[in-house]
Parts: sequence; C-alpha cells; structure tokens
Amino acid sequence: MLVLLPPSETKATGGDGAPLDLDNLATPELNPIRHRLIEALSTLADDLPASLNALGLSERQAEEVHRNAELWEAPTTPALQRYTGVLYDALDVGSLSAAERARADTRLAVASALFGVVRGTDAIPAYRLSASSSLPGLGTLRGMWRPVLEPVLGAVEAPVVDLRSGAYAALAKIPGAIAVRVLSESADGTRKVVSHHNKAHKGKLARALARVVEEPRTIEDVLTVAKDAGLRVEREGDRGLCVVVDA
Repeated sequence: MLVLLPPSETKATGGDGAPLDLDNLATPELNPIRHRLIEALSTLADDLPASLNALGLSERQAEEVHRNAELWEAPTTPALQRYTGVLYDALDVGSLSAAERARADTRLAVASALFGVVRGTDAIPAYRLSASSSLPGLGTLRGMWRPVLEPVLGAVEAPVVDLRSGAYAALAKIPGAIAVRVLSESADGTRKVVSHHNKAHKGKLARALARVVEEPRTIEDVLTVAKDAGLRVEREGDRGLCVVVDA
C-alpha cells in the first residue's frame, strides 16, 4: 500500500544528514525536473523581492528564501521528520515503535512541489515552494510535473490512499486511488469541509495505516483499519472514503 500525504508549508530546520544527493532519492526518473527546480529556486533566492513575490511570502518570511539559497549545501533529514504541522503532529512518527516506523517508511510518501514525491526515508533539506507557485521562466508546477509524475504514480501496483490537498492532487492524477475527504458534522446533520480537522484526521488515518501489521490491500481493509483506530469513516462510491468529525 502507498499512502500519499500532502506536504506542509512549515519544515523542521537543520538536520544531521549529508547535503542533498538526488541520486539517493526514490523515483530517480523525477530527478531531471527536481534538478531544474532546485537550480531555479536557489538562483531566484539571489533576488529577495522576486523570491518573496514568486513564493507568495511577506518580508517577515525572508528566512524561507535564505533556506532556498542553500538547497545544495544544507543538511538533510528524512522526509517524515522534515515536514511539520497539524497533520504531522497527528502522524507523530517519533512515537512509533521501530517496526511501525519501518512500515511507515515503506507505506507512506509525501507529495512535494519541489521533489514530486518523496519516500519516508528520503533525506531532504528544508525548503519553501508550494504547488501553486510559478517560478520565472518555468511556468506552472502543474505543467512541469504532470507529464512525468503521473506515469510514476500511475505505475504503482499497490493500492494508493490519496490524502493530498487539491493543489497537490492537481500535480498528478492517480487513476484508481482511494480518495479520502474529511467533513465536520453539526448537531443538525449538516456537513462541511474544514481545514483543521482535515489535516489532523488525515494524520490519524496515516498513522493507523502505518501501524497495522497486516498490509491493507483493499478499500475495505482501509475502512476497517480506520474504524479500529476510532475514526468515523463512511464509504463513498467505489473508490472514496469520508472521515466524519463532530463540528
């Protein structure tokens, strides 16, 4: 099973790994695009105003641009430890047992505007680039990634649980993936999408799928794992699941 997580805008700083080596990352067929984006992003960092504008940042976030300037030299850390925020707090890989962490590294991957997709053990630096960004001279990330990323993700033979947000899902479609959405339900039964619950409960689902010993192989297996983890989950059609939380 492959559980595809959204990234986070926030990243843990530092790391104790060697500088980025694209040849050590999974899916090496993505390396030409990765290299172009890293070169463009690090070069753009020489022009702070242009970088802030392209990345949609304020002057108070200039440190994010400084990180991009050092992408080739900065220390790295495994991807599941690099991303932070609500979803990754709920995933809480640091509290997993050694066996659970091994399963997480095998089953979980993270969508990335810069790297396309990274596996849990892929050593990456801190960076700032969102799926909605457009870098000067390169056009949209969707236009760059879809031709190369869709074949890679489409070739995954195991079931894919797609937890990506809309902007990252647009970088590559995955036919047959199990789509998951999160809705809050009020006392009168009204349901609506809310971002905070979305992230936290997707993190809880990813944690449950990482921890279970037997490999989930069907949407029914995913449904069972989610319910066993205390999540209220409903089937939506052939390939969809809805996690329902109280408003």
